[in-house]
Amino acid sequence: MGSIGKERTIVGWAATDPSGVLTPHTFTLRNTGPEDVFIRVKCCGICHSDIHQVKNDLGMSRYPMVPGHEVVGEVMEVGSEVTKYKAGDIVGVGLLVGCCRSCRACESDIGQYCNQKIWSYNDVYTDGKPTQGGFAESMVVDQKFVVKIPEGMSPEQAAPLLCAGVTVYSPLIHFGLNQTGLRGGILGLGGVGHMGVKIAKAMGHHITVISSSDKKRVEALEHLGADDYLVSSDKEKMEEAADSLDYIIDTVPVNHPLEPYLSLLKVDGKLILMGVINTPLQFISPMVMLGRKAITGSFVGSMKEMEEMLEFCREKGLSSMIEVIKMDYINTAFERLEKNDVRYRFVVDIEGSDKLVQQQ
Repeated sequence: MGSIGKERTIVGWAATDPSGVLTPHTFTLRNTGPEDVFIRVKCCGICHSDIHQVKNDLGMSRYPMVPGHEVVGEVMEVGSEVTKYKAGDIVGVGLLVGCCRSCRACESDIGQYCNQKIWSYNDVYTDGKPTQGGFAESMVVDQKFVVKIPEGMSPEQAAPLLCAGVTVYSPLIHFGLNQTGLRGGILGLGGVGHMGVKIAKAMGHHITVISSSDKKRVEALEHLGADDYLVSSDKEKMEEAADSLDYIIDTVPVNHPLEPYLSLLKVDGKLILMGVINTPLQFISPMVMLGRKAITGSFVGSMKEMEEMLEFCREKGLSSMIEVIKMDYINTAFERLEKNDVRYRFVVDIEGSDKLVQQQ
């Protein structure tokens, strides 16, 4: 992780209690250690899980908390043992900034499943110093958890890919769902869901968007290129679509029944859970047994998968649909995100908000 030396004082926007309201906050970063990269933040995406964290929905929040885990910035300084990055590189940082490096998950290069993983914010480093996220001027990050942004990809477009993009890409690769000709479903058309449509379509899949209402039909079919659209409350159409999908990526971040969606899966179909939900989900066992169906989950992706995903998006010309905001709009953006009032990801222009960030 690198040794602690001279600390830098910087400004970010932090939540200080479960109200989740963010205000300017001054804190310190450790000096760049041998394996560290010092990054000046350019922009940072907003994820629905940021809301869970700042409002203590999961009962584990530490305050003051600077959120933000879809971070793109410029390398300003590297430690003596860093070889992959140099000053001037444009890089990204996702949800994690540390792991134990010795468990089965770490030895398999899937550190996101390490029981001692260190979150990019709302956590502590091995030295006891709290981690703070990307809604700030700068970050110091272990080189292992930094990824280079491909040339030609704008920082604002790259930011949501570091969570929403890799979150969809990883299970498609891991479960062997990246071959052409599959029929997939995307449940929920938000930040993760819209990237799910784009990435799965680029892999050659027939994609059905499943939503609770008809209001996103035109968006899904005409703008994102989905093949079909199902309203989950339309029993007749849901019955017609039974046993038709190889997989469903479930991005819904609130409690919802699983049985209607399990009925859409073919034999050996997979329902892949992505939404962070802090209440139990329910289903009756025959819905799984009578079709050898699987309910599984996936959590972001490995650093290798993140690199592969960024290159895949570059090759396929994929980009996220974003609304760029300044830092002083952050609390309004959180309120809108809770109402699903964004198409489809907010990205905060941190670099362009410097003067705003430093006003206290």
